[in-house]
Amino acid sequence: MIVQETKLSGVLVLEPKRHGDARGFFSESWNKQTMEDAGITVEFVQDNHSLSKAKGTLRGMHYQSPPHTQTKLVRCGRGKLLDVAVDIRR
Repeated sequence: MIVQETKLSGVLVLEPKRHGDARGFFSESWNKQTMEDAGITVEFVQDNHSLSKAKGTLRGMHYQSPPHTQTKLVRCGRGKLLDVAVDIRR
């Protein structure tokens, strides 16, 4: 797993390593120990999957304040996505 920091504290880009062969590829999208080694110590309690059929589809912005904050893991299985994080901390 390649872990890249961004300009926003707490926002990381995680790039899974792909292991390919004649059949296709295998990629580990989450490994608790690998994440902990990178300083990521979150417990995921929900996993969602969506499909946007039309190019340019916009999905909603999400904000949670304590005690309902959530860590997000955004993944793109095919195509491209633009994920925007907005820092509203003081």
